[in-house]
Amino acid sequence: MRSRFTAFALGDAAYLSETWHPSTAPERLDLDAALHWERLEIVRAEATATRGTVEFRALWRPGATRGVLHEVSRFRFAAGRWYYVDGEVEQLEQ
Repeated sequence: MRSRFTAFALGDAAYLSETWHPSTAPERLDLDAALHWERLEIVRAEATATRGTVEFRALWRPGATRGVLHEVSRFRFAAGRWYYVDGEVEQLEQ
């Protein structure tokens, strides 16, 4: 999760695509260059040998506006690495 947050912060769409499970990955990933990701807070993380869940809050700022993305993400372990599958998202303005 931390590496994906860093990829969002750096605008690294290639890494995000590589770590997205093929069954749910979008054909194209357009990142908003005006969005500045500031901080990641892990609320909880659980994992078995092949599946994982991470609940987090990510703080962002596009200019003067601030917001929090709250998500419960699901991951799957395959071929020696973890892949993002999907998540339940709630976006809050601050």
